[in-house]
Amino acid sequence: MWREAMTGYLLECWSVLCEAAPFVLFGFFVAGMLKALLPETWMTRHLGGRGPLSVFKAALLGVPLPLCSCGVLPAALGLRRQGAGPGATTAFMISTPETGVDSMAVTYAMIDPLMTVLRPVSAFLTAAVAGLAANLLPERMIPALAIASDGASGGAAGGCSCGGSCATTPLAAHEEVKAAPVLGARLRLGLGEAFGEMLADVGGWLLAGVLVAGAISTFLPPDIFVDVPGGELSSMLVMLLVGVPLYVCASSSTPIAASLLLKGLSPGAALVFLLSGPATNATTITVMARTFGTALTAVYVGAIAVCSLFFGYVANRVYTALGFNIHAVLGQVTEALPPWLEAGSAVLLLALIARALYAARRHGHCCG
Repeated sequence: MWREAMTGYLLECWSVLCEAAPFVLFGFFVAGMLKALLPETWMTRHLGGRGPLSVFKAALLGVPLPLCSCGVLPAALGLRRQGAGPGATTAFMISTPETGVDSMAVTYAMIDPLMTVLRPVSAFLTAAVAGLAANLLPERMIPALAIASDGASGGAAGGCSCGGSCATTPLAAHEEVKAAPVLGARLRLGLGEAFGEMLADVGGWLLAGVLVAGAISTFLPPDIFVDVPGGELSSMLVMLLVGVPLYVCASSSTPIAASLLLKGLSPGAALVFLLSGPATNATTITVMARTFGTALTAVYVGAIAVCSLFFGYVANRVYTALGFNIHAVLGQVTEALPPWLEAGSAVLLLALIARALYAARRHGHCCG
């Protein structure tokens, strides 16, 4: 009996991976293009000060970048030290891990087009609210950063559950990219970083998400979330309490949310998990409190919690108003893809993740 159950579980995991792989690869390709074409000097020039415009720019900038909640810490520290205001830094730290081009592509494939729109819009607005609130804090409540550049990255990565691979981020200063005058060279370096350091940052967690999604699909009863005591609010609160301390990246949270939706979870509760899970975890909260102070950390966590619940409620209202049954359209996009493309993409993605993780571990060993 256990062999049949394990075989069914492994087949379900493979099915989830095949469903997500083509869109994950596409998402990281777009991320590499953004890395190659977006000047880093633009970010530091536009994110300074306490004005609301810098907050909106930072929130918008973070939406397409595929960084996890601890991988974004070194980038946020660098931006803060280069003059970014507390509001812009906070906004960037929320919108970046909550969504990205990779997770948007996977959301489109595994859930539906409406959630693909609601997710980044909610992430942007959550980041903007948190950033504007952070700018209202008195300067005395926000400690000045007095750590060196190397220490900033190392400190964040040291407490990170990524194993150190997130210490180098898409926003880290790469002199090779800056010095490369030829577009082809910039594209090559950008794509190399996307399928190298970025993929090492989230690849292992993406596979963990696939394993969890397979377990949910295989072992949980099909109607477990249909009649939840307390109704809509209780299911959203449960997803919030699970998501805040849990470490999942935006891509790995998507197959988990899709599997929970198949068990009857409401779209609003799924959105709460998709926002709160990737945005923070226990490690990030600890490192942020030590680096940015308890006041800014409280604004960060509070904004994520309140906005996640609010946008979860809005999502349920939107689905109801449009008469859209999310459980009837889950994963329909991937049905248009040929099986050979899904399977080939899954094999290629596994190979690229293994390569990226090996390179990151080897680099960490050499540097350590």
